[in-house]
Amino acid sequence: MTDRRRRIIDGFARRVMGALTIVSGLIVFAMIGGLYLRSRPILAMKPLTELLSSSTAWRPLSGEFGFFPFIAGTLWVTGVAVLIAVPLSLLTAIFLSEYAPRKIREWAKPLIDVLAGIPSVIFGVWGMLAIVPLIKDVIAPAFGSFSTGYSVLAGGVVLAVMIVPVIIHVTLEVFGAVPVEMRDASLAVGATRWQSVRNVVVRKAMPGVVAAVVLGLSRAFGETMAILMVVGNVPIVPKTVLDPAYPLPALIANNYGEMMSVPLYDSALLLACLVLMVVVLFFNVISRIILVRVERSTQ
Repeated sequence: MTDRRRRIIDGFARRVMGALTIVSGLIVFAMIGGLYLRSRPILAMKPLTELLSSSTAWRPLSGEFGFFPFIAGTLWVTGVAVLIAVPLSLLTAIFLSEYAPRKIREWAKPLIDVLAGIPSVIFGVWGMLAIVPLIKDVIAPAFGSFSTGYSVLAGGVVLAVMIVPVIIHVTLEVFGAVPVEMRDASLAVGATRWQSVRNVVVRKAMPGVVAAVVLGLSRAFGETMAILMVVGNVPIVPKTVLDPAYPLPALIANNYGEMMSVPLYDSALLLACLVLMVVVLFFNVISRIILVRVERSTQ
């Protein structure tokens, strides 16, 4: 093969792969554009701010589409999940990165990866069989309250278990990027291992840890099946973690099949899809920007 022919083939392959990469990126914007076009009928009737902030009950037959209870439910469940998952993930990542023997680390990482690959419906069944009865029979009575068990807390616990592997995996990568020389220098001046971890490793890796949490948050925000099975799906604004909720992804999954027979129902649900996609995309972009900065700072 001559050099000229080789250059032609290489150039052609580079252009094809570049074009496919651009197309892959444009798919996201195509989805956003399509959802926006399908959401225009309801946006033409009511402004977006009113739809998102209205606590009016969800009554499609009456033309009432208040998204606020669903947004509040999503925020409650996601917030509880993050509060549970972040300390657990951070301490686990610190142990595996700084304290665990090599054999334990080699066994733990595959198990964490397996946990990340379990289908969400299995987490939902586990939540129904274990977490919901625990809340109903033990936790709620301990606080002098009644709960069916299908609640914000149940959704938060299940969701926390689902996002823990994501946060641990990214946090381990960030800790691994901290130069060994920084640890050695801290130990050389008399610091204990925990002081070195807290004041050197964690402080240096903190932007990456924040990115890991944001990435887990984006996963939590869009999770559907497992949460749908344990939160109760009652369209109210929760007041405590023992109240039921109705997150936005569950609204879409539960109602999409019947939307065609009700005017504006189609548009309202696709607007919910658009809001969910934009929020998740925002979280992913933020986490990626932070991770890129962390990589540059450690080079």
